[in-house]
Amino acid sequence: MTAATKPPFARLAGLALAAVLGLGSIPSAAADAGFRRWIEEFEATAVKSGVSRQVYRAAFAGVDEPDPVVIDKARFQPEFRDTVWDYLDNRVNEESVAEGQAQRVQLKPWLDRIEKRFGVDRDILLAIWSMETNYGRILSREDVVKPLPRSLATLAYLDKKRAKFARSQLIAALKIVQKGDVSIKGLTGSWAGAMGHTQFIPTSYLAYAADMDGNGHADIWTAVPDALATAANLLRKNGWQTGKTWGYEVAAPAKLASLKGSKTIAEWAKLGVRRANGRDFPSGSERANLMMPAGPNGPAFLMTKNFFVLKAYNNADKYALAVGHLGDQIGGTGPLVQDWPRGYVPLSMVERAELQEHLTRHGLYDGKIDGKIGSGSKGAIMSYQRSVGVDADGNASKALLDIMRRK
Repeated sequence: MTAATKPPFARLAGLALAAVLGLGSIPSAAADAGFRRWIEEFEATAVKSGVSRQVYRAAFAGVDEPDPVVIDKARFQPEFRDTVWDYLDNRVNEESVAEGQAQRVQLKPWLDRIEKRFGVDRDILLAIWSMETNYGRILSREDVVKPLPRSLATLAYLDKKRAKFARSQLIAALKIVQKGDVSIKGLTGSWAGAMGHTQFIPTSYLAYAADMDGNGHADIWTAVPDALATAANLLRKNGWQTGKTWGYEVAAPAKLASLKGSKTIAEWAKLGVRRANGRDFPSGSERANLMMPAGPNGPAFLMTKNFFVLKAYNNADKYALAVGHLGDQIGGTGPLVQDWPRGYVPLSMVERAELQEHLTRHGLYDGKIDGKIGSGSKGAIMSYQRSVGVDADGNASKALLDIMRRK
């Protein structure tokens, strides 16, 4: 249904929600005309920034209205905020580890060359690839991958919060086309402008793109070696230390939980910090920060320089921890020694998919059966828990699955 065909109450609801969220108003056909006018007027800005009129007009040929999916994504506010273990369970699991290990074997010749050229650990690069696009699987989903010019123009036109960002990324994206690295048709990305296997925004692509396969173009959309090399180049240029880890799981006295700042590993050792697996630290002179993401009752880590370099990719502790931990497991390290203080027994990916199937049969869940417990699954779990008279905590636990199997 287009904006022009929406009934009056739907148009009013859209206007009200847009006002609340800081988005531009989205009335009816007038919005389409306004969007087209915005595209026409922005051409001058793009040309002044170095984009040819030919490229600009080709990028917007046939684009007459904002992308409603982008609008919905921009409005979306998750109902549930992931705990650190929810976040890691969805990203570091038997499936992501097994696929990473398979890709490690399959791509060995390329990974050898990338490691030699950039000095970044292959397992970290595979973990980033997994985190960003599930080893490229997401790129085949039309509901996720969108034509980038339309997406960025939609944000620039309707989303006040992201408008400046979207304008700069749109200009950068068109410069990529102008360079000849990708065609207009191939210029795709997420709703917010992240592109290719390793999800680079256009300005970051221009700063770090690497042509690993030597064909003259850094193709992060279809050439996995180029995408992994581009990620490696970002990490290298942000200070990645070759041959060193991102951090260590440790056992630490609870009283150190509030201690901030970096110390040498030798200094941490004097305070009672030990590696959780019982091994010695390779070096006492390396500096590290102590982190306890779930408090003193959960796993503790000494985070070294490379952990903070990973945050140049995504400035979130949970992201960097997931990349590091997944990379370790792809390389053959086992799970964490200290489990997270969940308060329940967690499910495997296969069991979580089974739980989603039960929720679907009860009419509570209509999302993907993928074993990933996001806000949709959590809401459905809570509805089911209330219906059977148990504590509605939203956790995908073995106890809950046992109840479902008996019903």
